[in-house]
Amino acid sequence: MWEIGPGTGAMTREALLAGLAVSAFEIDKGFAGFIRDAYGAVPDFELYEGDFMKTWKQALAASGPPALAFGNLPYNAAGAIIATLIEGGIKPPRMVFTVQKEAAQRMTATPGTKNYAAFSVLCKSVYRVKAAFDLPPGVFWPQPRVVSSVVVMDLRAEATAVPFAGDRAFTGFTRACFSSRRKTLRNNLKAAGFSEAELVEACSSVGVSADQRAETLSPEQFSSLFIAIKRDNTSS
Repeated sequence: MWEIGPGTGAMTREALLAGLAVSAFEIDKGFAGFIRDAYGAVPDFELYEGDFMKTWKQALAASGPPALAFGNLPYNAAGAIIATLIEGGIKPPRMVFTVQKEAAQRMTATPGTKNYAAFSVLCKSVYRVKAAFDLPPGVFWPQPRVVSSVVVMDLRAEATAVPFAGDRAFTGFTRACFSSRRKTLRNNLKAAGFSEAELVEACSSVGVSADQRAETLSPEQFSSLFIAIKRDNTSS
């Protein structure tokens, strides 16, 4: 399993006591030194010191994809870390992370709600996402100024429901659709370089209006629209 952002090593200890093989990622030199001294000699433990975004490929090459990923993610990098896992093709069956509550709200948001965004589509096209519980600032040291949430992500069984889920091109497409929340698909995608004719034809073919806003589409609808536009571009 991969533990991202172990911090004091409490979760590391519990995982190792449970007999699990752990690859831990820690960017803080002080915490990394503590963890190395405490668990460095333990079998089935590996520490990757430094930025996760720069070390995950090394861990993947050494031991393959993990069966589980978990940890207290740094608030300013949580979205990038989760996106890297999904777009990097890691996709463990279950991921459990502590993130800032606002991030959890985006991850679990449904179409038509104010928190629904391209990041929601990325997470929910691959995983079933739920917020398990909140954690007040007082349970951490030092105390953050925000409320945290524990988010559980279970890999969707119907993986084919959203073709291209996790594909960077698909992610880029959804981001373009959400580039301006107040604008329609027509306006956002025209600004991204799509012709109006191909956009209207693709939308019509999948039962979506070009005058809808991105926040009204489900991950499945985004996937269908992406495939239709991709097909039109290939045939033209």
